[in-house]
Amino acid sequence: MRQKTALMLILVGCALIYGFTGPAMAVEYEWRVALEEIEGSMQHEYVKRFVEILEEKSNGKINCRIHFYGELGTSGDILKLLQKGDLQFAFQSPGHLGAYIPEAQVFSIHYLFPTDSSLLEKILRKGPNTYKVLGKYYQKNQLELLSIIEEGWQIWTANKPLRKPADFEGLTFRVMSSPFLITAYRLYGAYVITTPYDQIYYNLDVGRIDAETQPFFAIQEMKFYEVQDYMIKADQLPFICTFAANHEFIMQLPGNIRALIDDAIESADEHIFDLEPKLNEERKQMILRAKPTIKYIELTDEEIAVFKEKAKPLRQKYLKMGGEGAKEVLDAVIKDIKWAEEK
Repeated sequence: MRQKTALMLILVGCALIYGFTGPAMAVEYEWRVALEEIEGSMQHEYVKRFVEILEEKSNGKINCRIHFYGELGTSGDILKLLQKGDLQFAFQSPGHLGAYIPEAQVFSIHYLFPTDSSLLEKILRKGPNTYKVLGKYYQKNQLELLSIIEEGWQIWTANKPLRKPADFEGLTFRVMSSPFLITAYRLYGAYVITTPYDQIYYNLDVGRIDAETQPFFAIQEMKFYEVQDYMIKADQLPFICTFAANHEFIMQLPGNIRALIDDAIESADEHIFDLEPKLNEERKQMILRAKPTIKYIELTDEEIAVFKEKAKPLRQKYLKMGGEGAKEVLDAVIKDIKWAEEK
């Protein structure tokens, strides 16, 4: 009888420790993931799905902590932490990363990518050449390229209409810290400066910046529309971002854990490419409701043709500014564009 009582006490104690559904799974992997955007952003939506799949399919063996933009410093600070292995995963936008991996600036070439969303998704998710070629240059910088996503077409915001290159003359235009993006907007005639993401609103408000470019969701989240009078869609460039891991970290993982990461990436990709057009349209409408006086302009085909002509030198400039692998990377992207169009 005493033995049965003792056994019952042991069982009750185990139930209290582990819960009534069975033993708790000990966490074996503690990972950190950094964003270049704020809570509720497109990158946050991506990482929420990524983390959810990892934690669920690992039965609690993997635990991830998400860091929003500003918690760990600037995009450059995030890159250094990722390269050192103090972060396991992070978003790295080519507009910023191009200063460190010049080959990544291929995603900043105006009028290179198709405007058809289904084609763009094929290229960025499944392109057989781009990942293989570009990934080599990430690895040379201690990074592992995991995914390339699109967050929406970049919209110009300004305090005057921007319908032709001449409208950029005398305009102070903010871009990311990419030598290539600076060159691109100089071709249109703008005076170009770089400013950290979290300082754009203030600089627009005080007049240090006249114009900038972001997808609708970012314009709405950061409230840039409050201090701008126009939004202009010129179809010049989708906002493309890459999701990367520390290379040494990912190479040391056992095969079954790496397979979980691949599954989580696939699920997050599926989620974000489905969400992107809906979220950006929703945010566009929120802006128009919040500020009915703001003017939204979609350039005509004739107006876009003038910008395309101005942007023609960008491919050659990329070959000069895109590092040792520029031609190889550009050729790979062009092959994938043709591959997507032919499928």
